[in-house]
Amino acid sequence: MQKYWHDYFVKNGKTLGIGLLLAVLFWIVILVIMPQLFMVDFSFRANVVDARQWGTDAHYYTLEHYKYMLYGSANASGEYNTVDLSVFGRTILAAIFVTLIDLILCYPVAYYLAHVAKGGWGRLMVLALIIPFWVNELLRAFSFKIMFGANGVINNFLIWLGILDQPYDFIFEGVALYAGLSYAYILLMIFPIYNAIESLDKNQIEAARDMGASTWKIHRRVVIPHAKPGISSGATMVFMLSLGALAAPQILGGPSSLWFTQIIYQAFNNAGNWARGSAYAIVLLVTSIIFVLIVMKVFKVKFGDIAR
Repeated sequence: MQKYWHDYFVKNGKTLGIGLLLAVLFWIVILVIMPQLFMVDFSFRANVVDARQWGTDAHYYTLEHYKYMLYGSANASGEYNTVDLSVFGRTILAAIFVTLIDLILCYPVAYYLAHVAKGGWGRLMVLALIIPFWVNELLRAFSFKIMFGANGVINNFLIWLGILDQPYDFIFEGVALYAGLSYAYILLMIFPIYNAIESLDKNQIEAARDMGASTWKIHRRVVIPHAKPGISSGATMVFMLSLGALAAPQILGGPSSLWFTQIIYQAFNNAGNWARGSAYAIVLLVTSIIFVLIVMKVFKVKFGDIAR
């Protein structure tokens, strides 16, 4: 450890090295850890509308918000809070589905960029992937709403081809939402996989091909095991960001595709119940972390592999 810090300050200099450390500490402690700690504290307190009552006897510790998520209000007719729990479960399944879509779409693209595309063509493909993301996320979401709307480009094209007789409600059925989320985080899946595959020695692929291995077997036995850290890193980022998405569900979601983050948003902004919103947000955060840890355990991937 002492050698690491010595090399760090030799490389960056004392002033720049200390500045970088302070910037990282500010980011981690002030912008990440402290807000989460305040939210955890809020989630275990009774809700008070008047900020002047924070820290008083009226702002006592309680588990009522976590109980509410499980059982609903005391006057509810059902045994459990089926509305919030069903939205929570559906959001997790939807985030998994978006992650799988991105993995299926991005793996071939990443492999092509790493081992097939050459010179200018490869650089052109990277630019074609990056440039659309210069547009603001909200504008991209609204463009998807226009594309998938009743009078949008896709419906008009399908009607022109004779495939549809009348417009299909892509927004109500959730198609626009899944397409928008999959596109929003596609780069976060492509580039980690690309970085992992690019480090694979092409001679290993050629050796497997010379020994008679099929293309499928080469990918299954050679490429995918080598790219597993990149796949895990990309899948982790896409899953957690899809799970916590708000803009796309607000714009592209239909009545049947309520996202759990929308319930959290409503608790904070519409109901004025910051304590319940904090509790729901903590449940979402802890669930996503546990899910990622389970997946890492199943696929035998370490944190160091993901951070490469």
